[in-house]
Amino acid sequence: MTTAPLRLRLDTAALVHNWRTLDAMSGRAACGAAVKADGYGLGAVGVAERLAGAGCRDFFVATWAEAGMLAPLGLQVSVLHGVRAADMGAALAGIARPVLSTPAQIARWRAAGGGACDVMVDTGMNRLGVAPADVAAGLLDGLAIETLMSHLACADEDVPMNARQRDAFAALAGRTGAKRMSLANSSGIALGPDYAFDLTRPGLALYGGRQRAGHEAIRQVVFPEAEVLQRRTVRAGETVGYNATWTAPADTEVAILNIGYADGYFRGFSSRGAALAGEVRLPVLGRVSMDLLAVGVDAAGTREGDWLTLDYDLPAAAAASGMSQYELITGLGRRFERVWAEAA
Repeated sequence: MTTAPLRLRLDTAALVHNWRTLDAMSGRAACGAAVKADGYGLGAVGVAERLAGAGCRDFFVATWAEAGMLAPLGLQVSVLHGVRAADMGAALAGIARPVLSTPAQIARWRAAGGGACDVMVDTGMNRLGVAPADVAAGLLDGLAIETLMSHLACADEDVPMNARQRDAFAALAGRTGAKRMSLANSSGIALGPDYAFDLTRPGLALYGGRQRAGHEAIRQVVFPEAEVLQRRTVRAGETVGYNATWTAPADTEVAILNIGYADGYFRGFSSRGAALAGEVRLPVLGRVSMDLLAVGVDAAGTREGDWLTLDYDLPAAAAASGMSQYELITGLGRRFERVWAEAA
């Protein structure tokens, strides 16, 4: 069996620290975990196992296929995209609860004699969710609702819309028989206790994303590492990579790494990203290729076969690449071997 020339070093201690930080910020509300998109690219099963061990009890995925991956763990899982006709077999098997978000889904669930469910209400995002007016008119009457949810559109910004959504959601308290209410995502948790309700649903901050004041304690979880395939000397005046966008100002030592945009290290990092050899920062030179990356290694004794860590602190990497923190972490490709560093 060969080992991959790419790996994600994943920090269990940082992941658990982040969840506990967000749990404390949630006050009296329970703190769940969004593990959709395969645990935001880290591997949903590995993430869920570690967070369940830390005390997390509520997990959120997008689809029933994702719920199926978690089924052997026996966790309490909610499927945010609801239940299509094609999903009813899995839904009625009880591997997860559907988050119903349309009148058609609600009718489908009722007709099948479905039991406990969650419901998404749209309070202004105009994405998934039933209208508050329909809730007031009795659309949800008789449903065994575990959690009534809504979702903030602008929680990473200080805008009046946040309070409008909170107030619209709060007005539904006691109107549905739901056992719990849930509004806040990672950034919503940092907006304060008025947004926590009974259950919070952090995602990005669990994995090292920091979007607003209040996230200062969040730690980096994901460290992409790539093997050096070749070290070469690029002479002064020669160029590196496609379209010859970088020219050596002097003789330069260059390492070619086994990583590129097919692995989620996007072209936005071209001549802007960096690798790390310990504490030494090594600049990306020229264009990021599909499978390869050039970095300058004058400052490091890097050799063929060595491993370098990509500088992937999410806020800084987003600023460098022009990509969102969400895109950067969920875009990490399947060619990575995922290696968890366990907590001491």
